[in-house]
Amino acid sequence: MESTFNLEIFDIKLDTDVIGRNFIYSEEVNSTNSQLLDKASGNIHGTTLLTEKQSKGHGRKERLWYSMKGMNLTFSILLTNRKYFTKQFNLLNFAAALTPALSIENLFQLKTELKWPNDVLINGKKVSGILIESSSKGEKLERVVIGIGLNVNQTIFQGSFNIPPTSLKNETGQTIEREMLLAELLNVFEETLENVVANPKWILKEWKARCRMIGEKISVTEDDKVKYGIFDDIDENGFLLLRTNKKTEKIYFGDVSLA
Repeated sequence: MESTFNLEIFDIKLDTDVIGRNFIYSEEVNSTNSQLLDKASGNIHGTTLLTEKQSKGHGRKERLWYSMKGMNLTFSILLTNRKYFTKQFNLLNFAAALTPALSIENLFQLKTELKWPNDVLINGKKVSGILIESSSKGEKLERVVIGIGLNVNQTIFQGSFNIPPTSLKNETGQTIEREMLLAELLNVFEETLENVVANPKWILKEWKARCRMIGEKISVTEDDKVKYGIFDDIDENGFLLLRTNKKTEKIYFGDVSLA
C-alpha cells in the first residue's frame, strides 16, 4: 500500500553531521542522479534527494529501474568534497553497496550478499542497486552522485530481469517504515564514506565478507564480449581479478554471473 513519506519522523531518526542534512523531497523527477548532477540543484556536500517516482530512472547501461510510487526508496546523494575523489575513487562503489547491506542487517537481521560491483541481494534475489555518476571540469572531478534504489514495500515486480527482484517486505513479511530505513541508510553511509579515506582496507574486508562469488567460476559480459575464469579476488581499488589458465586479468566493469 502506498504511503506518504513523513519528513518529521525521518528528521528525528537522522543522526548524521552532513549527509542528508540538506534534504530535498520530490513527488516526481526524471532521475534523482540527473537532478543532483545539475549545478542548478546547488553545491552542498551531502545533499540528498528522495523521490516517489522517476520518469527516467535507470541503472547501469541505461537499464530502466521501475519503482512503485510510495512503496520504495529511490534517492541520490551529492558529494562535492574532493577528499573523496582520490585514486581510490572506485571504493565509493563498495561503500555505497555496503550501505544498504549493513542497514538491512542492522534493522532486520537478514543475511545480505554483494554481487560485484554493487548489487545487493537477499536469498539470491536483488533488493538494491547502485548507480554512481559524476561530472568533471577538465580532468578534475567536480560532483559525484550516488544513486540508490531499494525495494522496500513493493511485493510484485513485472518485467524480465537478469536477477530476480525481491523487497524487504517480501523477505520479512512486514510493512517497513521507510522514514526509519532512509535515516538508517544515511547514518550508515556517512560512517562508511569516512572509511573510504580513513580505512579503505575495512571497506574491502566488509565487502569481500559478503561476496559469495569469490573463488567461483564466473562469466564476465561487457557489450558483446564474454570472458570466463575464476573470480580470484578484488584488488586494493576494488577491481575484479579474473584468473584464467594463462593469466590473471583485471576487470574494470562488466556483468558477472556464475558460469
